Amino acid sequence: MKPIVQISLDLTNIDEALETAALAIRAGVDWLEAGTPLILAEGLHGVRKLREAFPGVPIVADLKTMDGGYLEAEMMAKAGATHVVVMARAHPETIKCVVQAGKDFGAKVMGDNMVCESMVDGAKFLEDLGCDYVIHHIGYDERRGIAASGKRMPSPLDQLREVVEAVKIPVQAVGGLSLEQAIQCPQYGAPLVVLGAPLTIDADSFKTASGDLESSLRMICEAIHKQETVLPKRH
Repeated sequence: MKPIVQISLDLTNIDEALETAALAIRAGVDWLEAGTPLILAEGLHGVRKLREAFPGVPIVADLKTMDGGYLEAEMMAKAGATHVVVMARAHPETIKCVVQAGKDFGAKVMGDNMVCESMVDGAKFLEDLGCDYVIHHIGYDERRGIAASGKRMPSPLDQLREVVEAVKIPVQAVGGLSLEQAIQCPQYGAPLVVLGAPLTIDADSFKTASGDLESSLRMICEAIHKQETVLPKRH
């Protein structure tokens, strides 16, 4: 699978999200993500606005669904989302409901293994229940809390290769990656590269990062797109 660049619109204002999305698409980004802050602030309206503005672009709705899976996935798919996110820590029936809704309404399902006791087992669990992608995710609060205690901040790269080797579906690594680490993800076998806080969004204020973002994004996209995803040898 060729690497795909996704930008996480972790913003709370739809106008700023649309402006950032337009800039990102010009720079070569492949997928747009309606981040959780945007969904909380703008809901279905925000997803509809993104779909109207970018009719041919995949849109990920980062719902982090924990319950009511079928309805949440249905609503977002009908609003224009092509991908929805369900949590591995949800009840298995919830994950099954999201997967079924995805089939019924033409959306792909991304399963997020955040806060699983075993991140590898969480990824396999999501694949077994029918998810199309795995998001290998170290959470925002978890990272900041551990760092504040003086301990080393955990990274999704710590177990990324193990997660990739455990599943056959594409993997995405999320959570506190530096720009250099994000660009390296295809070398770990994870072709879905997310750019967001703190790479292109200010992590504290959830505002668009300052500076010439478009030029920076273009260089990042070129660096990612020229790679081949290095998949593990399976025995």
